Amino acid sequence: FHQACSPFIQTARCYARPVRRKRKVIPSHLDDLPPTMLKKDYANVPIINSVDDVVKRLLSLEMASQKEKMKIKTQQLVEKVRRSPNDNGSFEVQVAILTAKIRTYEEHFQRHPKDKRNRRCMLMAIDCRKKLLAYLRRVRYDTFENTCKQLNIQYTLPPLHSRRITKRWLVKKAFCRKVFEEVRKLKAPERLKQRREWQARARAAKE
Repeated sequence: FHQACSPFIQTARCYARPVRRKRKVIPSHLDDLPPTMLKKDYANVPIINSVDDVVKRLLSLEMASQKEKMKIKTQQLVEKVRRSPNDNGSFEVQVAILTAKIRTYEEHFQRHPKDKRNRRCMLMAIDCRKKLLAYLRRVRYDTFENTCKQLNIQYTLPPLHSRRITKRWLVKKAFCRKVFEEVRKLKAPERLKQRREWQARARAAKE
């Protein structure tokens, strides 16, 4: 037995449809790339200026994928910090490449926060970049400052290592120190003998 629905009920059913939520627009670090820019593989082709506008549009970033846009963005960051036109492997260039990857991962996690595999890759990239920046800060501080300024990186010093002192840790440390001192006593005569031999060689070389 089927009853025909009244027009009022049919209208109510139409209004009861779930409303789709609009996706939040997330700003990307690739937004500053102009859509008319050509892809990396076609930018230096001499015949590109004589092709049709439709072909140029197909070869531009307007029709490019995320991977092709990443190539150009990485190249722009590398150009800011490289030492020479042929520099492709210095510490500054590696930091620029890792920075582009990290920013892409950060945008990805704003849309997919439960992606554990890419989160692990991002943390590995961050650790690698920290090591490179720490080395630059220790060896070439002016280059370190310029790299952070050009790539807009906020470097924070790692926290001091703090460890909870327990009774077991104190006993283990005392035992290791005692073993070290005993080994040092056993090797003392041999070291003294080697030192005397070096002094004798040095005197013979002077004479």
